[in-house]
Amino acid sequence: MTSACILGCSGPELTVEERAFFRDVRPWGFILFKRNIVSPEQVRALTDSMRAITDRADTPILIDQEGGRVARLQPPHWRKYPPGRAYGQIATNDPLVSREITRLGARLIAHDLRALGINVDCVPVLDVPEPGSHDIIGDRAYGQTPTEVATLGRAAAEGLIAGGVLPVVKHMPGHGRAKADSHEYLPIVDALYEDLDARDFEPFRVLSDMPMGMTAHVVYDSIDRKRPATHSRKAIKVIREAIGFDGLLMTDDLSMKALSGDFRERTRAALKAGCDVVLHCNGVMAEMKPVAETTGALFGKARRRADAALARLARIPEPFDAEEGRARLDAAFEGRFAA
Repeated sequence: MTSACILGCSGPELTVEERAFFRDVRPWGFILFKRNIVSPEQVRALTDSMRAITDRADTPILIDQEGGRVARLQPPHWRKYPPGRAYGQIATNDPLVSREITRLGARLIAHDLRALGINVDCVPVLDVPEPGSHDIIGDRAYGQTPTEVATLGRAAAEGLIAGGVLPVVKHMPGHGRAKADSHEYLPIVDALYEDLDARDFEPFRVLSDMPMGMTAHVVYDSIDRKRPATHSRKAIKVIREAIGFDGLLMTDDLSMKALSGDFRERTRAALKAGCDVVLHCNGVMAEMKPVAETTGALFGKARRRADAALARLARIPEPFDAEEGRARLDAAFEGRFAA
């Protein structure tokens, strides 16, 4: 049995307790953070040990490697990458150049990740920032308009897929208007539905064919005044119908402070609302146990979406000269993000 959850671990290698727990739970996937990362050899050993426990060669192992301030892999072992906004600000009269360089940046990230056994990156950020909103999105967004975000977000997703890494579009149905950081507080967005539909939903609609998506821990008054999207059947219906996303839908991290209730309640509410899998990131065993106990098996439509997502993994990545790619990226940014 595979459980409908993605879990983290506490350090750079699995503890005896974690090995026993994961062997019993058999989570669908895992996620890595800075606390799990020391060196390329160590990360590869960690991902190998995770797959040995699940006994699935394609077990999803996720990371947030966006570039800019959200990057779990850091120098000296890995190079710096630009934040999303920088790609839209490349000095060029040809918008196709920005698109090409965005794809190249993601292709290079995929090259880094695949060598470590990481096959899912929680990119692209498709949130459209609104003036006056919290900076939690800020320069992580590819631009200021739905068109800019959708165009460069598509390029980033294509670069990852070409390199054998699955993208995760986030944060559905849109975090750009939030005036609070959902890691710390529950944001409430009071925009009219028509405005959300025209601006916030549009990049997700354009990329509705992507294999995986992540919900936002945000209340949208015009959709559901009582519940954040992660826990709202109404919001999930918007994601599935108005946006048209039929990929695997995962929650944002259940341990974020935007959510209320204990971990059983958070897990139960997300699955009842229509999320396919739940995500718990911090590796704290006392929190993971109730999440796992509440999750249950991955089955039905959720299982079909999970299988369809993994079927998008390229067995052989697109031919690629990483050294040449790094030189092109450095030239495009005039060395500002060179390692």
